[in-house]
Order: sequence, then structure tokens, then C-alpha cells
Amino acid sequence: MGMAVSLLLIAVGAIMRFAVTADASGFNIGTAGVVLMIVGGIGLVLSIIFWSSWGGFHRGDTVAVAQPVTTTHTHDPRA
Repeated sequence: MGMAVSLLLIAVGAIMRFAVTADASGFNIGTAGVVLMIVGGIGLVLSIIFWSSWGGFHRGDTVAVAQPVTTTHTHDPRA
């Protein structure tokens, strides 16, 4: 689950929890919205942890070593 899906789950859950006023028998829409928000929050935290540990972000120092420039001159004695 990526960050976009997690944010989508949080948004849909919030809409179900706070904006939907319909009643369904045997199914509580508000509780389902809370569950979606919790799952989306857990997914978002896991995505952030995953990308900070593996996503190419290195916190160590980078040391660049310059290589000496070597040029080769060929001398043609016939010139």
C-alpha cells in the first residue's frame, strides 16, 4: 500500500465517519469509516518508514575522490 492509497483510505474513512448520515441495518457506516482511517494511518506510517529506510535517501557523508587528469600526447617525428 503506497502513500496515495493510504491518504485515499483516510479521506474515504473521514467522509464515511463525519459526512454520511445514512443509516443501514446491521452495518454502522461511522464505525467502518473509523476502521478505514486507522488502516490508512497505519499504511501511511509504514510507507514513510519504508521509503525513509530504503527509498534512496542516504544520511551518510559522501566522499568524492578526484582522479588525476592524465593526457597522452603522441609525437609524430615525421611532422
